[in-house]
Amino acid sequence: MILELIWFVLVAVLVAGYAMLDGFDLGVGFLHFLVPRSEQERRLVLASVAPVWDGNEVWLLTAGGALFAAFPPVYATVFSGFYLAMMLVLLGLIARAVSIEARNRSASPAWRRFFDRGFIAGSTLAALLLGVAVGNLMCGLPLDANGEYAGTFVDLLNPFPLFIGATTLAMFAMQGACWLAMKTEGDLGKRAITVALFAWAAFMALYLDATLWTPSAAPWLFLRARQSFAPWIPVPPMVLCLVSLPILLRRERLRLAFLCSSVAIACVVAILAIAACPIFVLCSNDVRRSLTAFNAASSQRTLMTMLTIVLCALPFVLGYTAFIYRVWRGKVRAEPEEY
Repeated sequence: MILELIWFVLVAVLVAGYAMLDGFDLGVGFLHFLVPRSEQERRLVLASVAPVWDGNEVWLLTAGGALFAAFPPVYATVFSGFYLAMMLVLLGLIARAVSIEARNRSASPAWRRFFDRGFIAGSTLAALLLGVAVGNLMCGLPLDANGEYAGTFVDLLNPFPLFIGATTLAMFAMQGACWLAMKTEGDLGKRAITVALFAWAAFMALYLDATLWTPSAAPWLFLRARQSFAPWIPVPPMVLCLVSLPILLRRERLRLAFLCSSVAIACVVAILAIAACPIFVLCSNDVRRSLTAFNAASSQRTLMTMLTIVLCALPFVLGYTAFIYRVWRGKVRAEPEEY
């Protein structure tokens, strides 16, 4: 039982890390049509994420690997049921990556506009569909007696998951705007602060509406909230960070603002994870068919072996991540040959 819970927490931590780190990449991509106004500013925006975006995506790959190792039936059901959606997310991530790296291969304005649009479209598509996937996981999926997804791609596009997708997009826009405000200066930096305030307001409104909608759309998530105080633990720090964020932005305490945005995102993931744990990893419309942290876990030997590997490798991953961000700290500069 302990190993299953440890792996549940580990997967949640990896998802939170991805949401914080690649979240600002996706947010920057979505805002690429709004914040920069000139060619120089567009190059600065791209240069702010270019050194780190690929490292940030490692968190998503690691989360998928951890899910496969610890809860293989959940991995199989999610990736088969969400197959088309996952392929579209992958297409968005590929479009973003290609756009970042290919944009400066030609001085043609048409060429650069094409890849600017690819950067925007790829980031927006990936962020929106990741949110839709979370919304469907919150609602519960139609699973058959074998634990396999029994619906279609269209069944995933219900109002509540789409609303969660929009909320996720607003959250990533807030994170991305805070990143740009921290990494840029001058008119671009001031514009990023203004956009961050608007994105914060949009996220607050959408998140409050989603919270009010969730009891009817995903009642199972409130089982723990009624039975235990644990799901409420991340709420105070989340509220504190979200209340502090606009104050810090207006005072141009930009590093603290980005930190508050990151902590708020981590708290959102933590609330969902604590509400689900240990009852469900993948909830079904028929609760008896749900996949839990216990009936979907790998063998004890597999969990222990993989945990040993993770504990040995994790310090290197965290150290590398910290080193990269330290090397590229400070305001961004775009040289003539870059992006």
